[in-house]
Amino acid sequence: MANSESLVTIDQVSKIFDPKSPPALDKISALIPKGKMIGIAGPDGAGKTTLIRLMAALLHPTEGSIHIDGYDTVKERDQIPFLIGYMPQKFGLYEDLTVQQNLNLYADLQGVENKEREETFKRLLSFTGLQPFQNRLAGALSGGMKQKLGLACALIKKPHLLLLDEPSVGVDPLSRRELWKMVQNLLEEGISVVWSTAYLDEAEKCDDVLLLSEGKLLYKGPPKELTLKLENRTFLIKNFEGRKRKVLSELLKKPEVMDGVVQGDDVRVLLKPNTSCSLPGKVEAVQPRFEDAFVDILGGAPKEESLLAQETPNVSIESEYVVEADHLTKKYGSFTAANEITFKIKQGEIFGLLGPNGAGKSTTFKMMCGLIKPTSGRGLVDGYDLQEAPGKARSEIGYMAQKFSLYGDLSVKQNLEFFSGIYNLKGAQQKEAVDEMTEIFSLQPFLNTNAGELPLGFKQRLALACSTMHHPKILFLDEPTSGVDPITRREFWNHINGLVEKGVTIMVTTHFMDEAEYCDRIGLVYQSKMIKLGTPEQLKKETGTPTLEEAFIHLIEGQNGNGR
Repeated sequence: MANSESLVTIDQVSKIFDPKSPPALDKISALIPKGKMIGIAGPDGAGKTTLIRLMAALLHPTEGSIHIDGYDTVKERDQIPFLIGYMPQKFGLYEDLTVQQNLNLYADLQGVENKEREETFKRLLSFTGLQPFQNRLAGALSGGMKQKLGLACALIKKPHLLLLDEPSVGVDPLSRRELWKMVQNLLEEGISVVWSTAYLDEAEKCDDVLLLSEGKLLYKGPPKELTLKLENRTFLIKNFEGRKRKVLSELLKKPEVMDGVVQGDDVRVLLKPNTSCSLPGKVEAVQPRFEDAFVDILGGAPKEESLLAQETPNVSIESEYVVEADHLTKKYGSFTAANEITFKIKQGEIFGLLGPNGAGKSTTFKMMCGLIKPTSGRGLVDGYDLQEAPGKARSEIGYMAQKFSLYGDLSVKQNLEFFSGIYNLKGAQQKEAVDEMTEIFSLQPFLNTNAGELPLGFKQRLALACSTMHHPKILFLDEPTSGVDPITRREFWNHINGLVEKGVTIMVTTHFMDEAEYCDRIGLVYQSKMIKLGTPEQLKKETGTPTLEEAFIHLIEGQNGNGR
């Protein structure tokens, strides 16, 4: 039973879905205090969602027990819905209903009636800032607004425990910050919050964190305690000779280096404990972050060179600019989704297209891929106009869509065969490409698995495989690592960095600002217009901010008149 200080008691909980496979959770024990925020972090497939669903009494533990406010989630399951608010990982609302209709439905389900209902709606619409959007269909909301509506529906009845399963996936930094503030206010009301996340900067702000891997609990306690163990092991390398991606690749080969990432013009490294290492350029000691501790406790970042890059031929393009957007504009009736967007990308450059949800990024992105016809302006790829010579232009392009866009009811192998056919690969050439991608992305165990049933990390691997199997000269990546953990993210950027070294040109969108640090240049889109172009270092210097996330928020708020 829960003691007076804890709301949730998790006692030796295991969950087995398949007796032939390792447990999804293996003897997990933890306490969740009243009025605190607990983060659940871990790699893809670690058991985060399973643990949350067990607390929500949507699953029963195979062994052990969970008590919420003294109630057993199995024996007294009927009491649990009155104690919790639950926001699932996938948008669980009805997209063909309006904001108000969704609230009405959840109020009906929770038995909220009459005057209490009116007061609840007024409070939640004000709290989430959704008052002006009551009559908008949920499916037409931006990613950040969808998450706010999901939070509102979870709070129709004030819960003792709020369960949030990766609530900020696909949400821009500004909306993510607003969501965080809203949840912080709930803590002041005495509500306990469990926040599952793949963003380690979020986990770092929690009171305590449960760090899971392969169903096992590796750490429980304050994030700072784990981070402090890494003092004097994290360094920023500046003013080195050579290309930053090449320098990172060489550093990762050193046995003393556990992890490394590009950070604007610099490279950030984590060394093994009690070791020293010869590092190039000017070396500065920096404070460790929780993400460093996460990578450290999991044994370090992937160090293998990208097999995808090794199998990719060197790209040679004569044009100075490989991708050009020339006053691209897209209107839907009176609404302008993209307005006079202009930029140029050189060969072998990573260009990041950033902006809040609903800013016009995806519209611009789809016009550059030839998926949407512009109202005016034009897009050029390797000199080909996307409207005048779409076939030639698209043959140069690989495209990985924002949402998992493969066929969930087809197997992994069928998806590989289908997309290789789209890229005109046939016969022996097609078989070779399918075999190559299967090996590069370790897809062999999943070849006969439907793509929709894959873990998120493998869905993303399959999507990248399908977009690169014809070895394109230009790669368009629309939020390629949304929701994946830092280890998988590093694996992806290992491939991307390797492709760039072969001369492939990359255009990428992302809401994760640490990832945007890899970009050579960034275009910031807001309210359908390009408001800023520059390198990550230029944006940070111009705004006087230490991080790209703060620079992003500063620039957007500046457009709004210093506030929202």
